[in-house]
Amino acid sequence: MMSISNLFISNAYADVGPGAGAGFTDFLPLFALVAVFYFLILRPQQKRAKEVKLMLGAMQKGDEVATAGGVIGRVTKMGETYITIEVAEGINFNVQKSAILTILPKGTIKSI
Repeated sequence: MMSISNLFISNAYADVGPGAGAGFTDFLPLFALVAVFYFLILRPQQKRAKEVKLMLGAMQKGDEVATAGGVIGRVTKMGETYITIEVAEGINFNVQKSAILTILPKGTIKSI
């Protein structure tokens, strides 16, 4: 005898055949994506941050620097987080160390 619930709700049977579970190969694209993300984005960014930290640590009074705003000057005073750069005779700016993009070769200011 058939009940009304059997007409509208069918029985669900588990698939126990081969390939029924999620295997290692199902996650390979995800692992590949994580590896590509690490080697193309995270690792170069960490390397660049390390180089900037070393550059700022090696900076000393008298170095010629370029800031993120495009200002070029000579370092006159150095503090823990701020430095003073002289952009022209008698004109000094206080900037954060993190605003320094690069240390220029000696004589760059005179050649400009």
